[in-house]
Amino acid sequence: MTDKKNRQLTHTDHHAGDGRLPLILLLDGVSDPTNVGGIFRIADALGVERLLLCGHTVVPPNRRLTRTARTTDKVVAYDYCADPEAELMRLREQGYHLIALELTQHSVDLKTVDYGTWGKICLILGAEQAGVSSRLLEIVDQTVHIPMQGLNSSMNVATACAIAVHEIARHL
Repeated sequence: MTDKKNRQLTHTDHHAGDGRLPLILLLDGVSDPTNVGGIFRIADALGVERLLLCGHTVVPPNRRLTRTARTTDKVVAYDYCADPEAELMRLREQGYHLIALELTQHSVDLKTVDYGTWGKICLILGAEQAGVSSRLLEIVDQTVHIPMQGLNSSMNVATACAIAVHEIARHL
């Protein structure tokens, strides 16, 4: 007889997938440890290849980051890079398509892009207040934004990251 109850599954009921997306997240100047920890969780949950923590971005070990990450900072690959411009140029040489998540005069709705045609992708996320720096915006191949229906023109970087990675993952 089948169990007709719709019960919540536990962590032990969950079976992790084994695949990683050809997707790197570059965080430039994300200084809030809870945002970085949240992005580690998003990267783990959605199969991101690795994180690049650049500039003034908080890096492990950090108590608040680790608490928010719920141990995903121990399983998601990450590197620190002091020079995000040089790192983006290296990634481009390796065949990565560089995409900034930022509202600009040339950005397009992230839902209108066919990410599946690009192969490997690096998504650039900027600092909480300043966003993606102008020097990085000059390097990227594409700038995308999340259409906002309310009064604000932006949202929390970890929340925006989750929306963007989920949309990209659908195509990859």
